Amino acid sequence: MPQLTRRALLSSSLAAPHLLAAPNPTDIRILSLQPTFEDFFYRTPYMFGGRKVDRVTMLNVTCEVESRTGKRAKGFAAMSLGNQWAFPSQKMNYDDTLGAMKRLALRIGEITRAHKEYGHPVDLNHALEPQWLTAAAQVSQKDPEPIPKLCTLVVGSPFDAALSDAFGNLHGRSSYAIYGRDLMRYDLGHYLGDKFKGEDLQRYIGKKPRPFVYLFHSVGASDPLTKAEVKTPLNDGLPNAFEEWIGYSGLERIKIKLNGGDLQNDLSRILNIDRIATQIQAKRNLKQWFYCLDFNERCPNVQYLIEILRKVKEATPAGFERIQYIEQPTQRNLKADRENVMHEAAKLRPVVIDESLTDLETLLLAREIGYTGIALKACKGQTQAMLMAAAGQKFGMFLCVQDLTCPGAALIHSVGIAGHVPGVAGVEANARQYVPSASKAWEPRYPGLFNVRNGRLNSGQLTGPGLSIRL
Repeated sequence: MPQLTRRALLSSSLAAPHLLAAPNPTDIRILSLQPTFEDFFYRTPYMFGGRKVDRVTMLNVTCEVESRTGKRAKGFAAMSLGNQWAFPSQKMNYDDTLGAMKRLALRIGEITRAHKEYGHPVDLNHALEPQWLTAAAQVSQKDPEPIPKLCTLVVGSPFDAALSDAFGNLHGRSSYAIYGRDLMRYDLGHYLGDKFKGEDLQRYIGKKPRPFVYLFHSVGASDPLTKAEVKTPLNDGLPNAFEEWIGYSGLERIKIKLNGGDLQNDLSRILNIDRIATQIQAKRNLKQWFYCLDFNERCPNVQYLIEILRKVKEATPAGFERIQYIEQPTQRNLKADRENVMHEAAKLRPVVIDESLTDLETLLLAREIGYTGIALKACKGQTQAMLMAAAGQKFGMFLCVQDLTCPGAALIHSVGIAGHVPGVAGVEANARQYVPSASKAWEPRYPGLFNVRNGRLNSGQLTGPGLSIRL
């Protein structure tokens, strides 16, 4: 897409509202809202993007809303504060960046609680997000680094999701069935520009979930691949090595985390995983399975990625065919990295934008420089996930749903997105591997979601009101 077209699209999205109706009696305002934190240790560390994580802090948000007619309902959502991913820093340590996110969460709580205007959850998010970004700059004034926009989206995501959950609960609908013109004041052109003028967001979101979505099992960059590599077995009833997980969870989709920067090591990791998977899948009589390669921005340049793919194809043509897509190979700041265009790489496999995707502008820029897919994430907010899902479908892009080591309610939300957005290839769900303790209370209520045995997540059960989170 030429630069002029991107600017024109952005300008049109800020033009006069594409009004469909007067203020709706179904709109809500916030009566109360409360954020809380929970901490969990991992059963085993998870390495990605050169960083190792062994714990997670969950941000839980409860709220109560009221419609213009006086009807009330409550909502709940949760998200991992994945500071190692959302706020990578050379100047601040883990506790520093987590502390900044916690301060921001409390401030966002105050701002959101004080917002008394009525609106649809999408419009409440659009009114609140600029205030959240301002708050992020304010609460990090004395820190060595400012809170990044991606980090602010992560912190704001359970607030946005809790409002969507409450809105759905209030109207007795799924939070994925609230995007038609009977409940939304504006058409999609109001949010995404004139290419979407006159369209309902609901056109792009299924009201009912698909029966299942494929589980992408994450193989961390330091995870043992074979039982022989396991130095200290955990003996907690769960697999210790990748080769054990294949049969245990019935894997058909595998996400390979790579460190980047050492082509031979990355290549060996891919080939070893493919060799092990091929041997075990043959015993299972499974004819087809797929990989995602995730470099977490660590490829030094796009040529590195193209060379990796060339060498994989040379070493194992069948293994190359199993690569379904590539996730965010180079650095997230696309404006500062314009020379790493993805057009040639995307001819080989879809190249998906993840860390870079924070708004419509970054999506349009990504398309300009050759990205052909979108990673939708609950941790960037229900509103953004729905709008980017619409844009991705309109533009004919590859779609997947990715994780932030989401346990409990966060995983339910993530699977809900994957189950309701048409064309999603699968959803990563690695909390069951690294922090299962955070989901124990949820397991009995959601069969096939937290303990997967057939390679698929049971999205079909998410038919309740709101986000289908049963507390």
